[in-house]
Amino acid sequence: MTQNYLNGLTSTIIGTAIEVHKELGPGLLEGLYEKCMIHLLKEKGLVVCSQQKVPLIFKGLYLDCDLRFDLMVEDAIIVEIKAIDCLLPIHGAQLLTYLKLLEKPKGILINFNCMNIFKEGQKTIVTELYAKLPKGY
Repeated sequence: MTQNYLNGLTSTIIGTAIEVHKELGPGLLEGLYEKCMIHLLKEKGLVVCSQQKVPLIFKGLYLDCDLRFDLMVEDAIIVEIKAIDCLLPIHGAQLLTYLKLLEKPKGILINFNCMNIFKEGQKTIVTELYAKLPKGY
């Protein structure tokens, strides 16, 4: 895995979100956008899993809780889907926590309740793991 690979995958994911948004528009429930994203990403040949539990270990104790991510693409990028007025810092913090708990290098927040996904409806977050990956020219 390289930074260039993840950047290309990020472009594909955001492009897919734009495609879904153009077709459906804003105002629907998150779960509907999630199902459409899964369908299109799988059509593009990508491996996608959804609504998997995020393990939480606190001071050596495994806590069985219902903490779940929305999508994981190619076992590398976590995608959190929102349908809210605007993305807030807490949404980024939530995604960053998932990235750290699952030891993944990159995540994308996508908010479908906006006019333009590319300009205002997405935010990419990377962890220190991303910086350690080769660039892959």
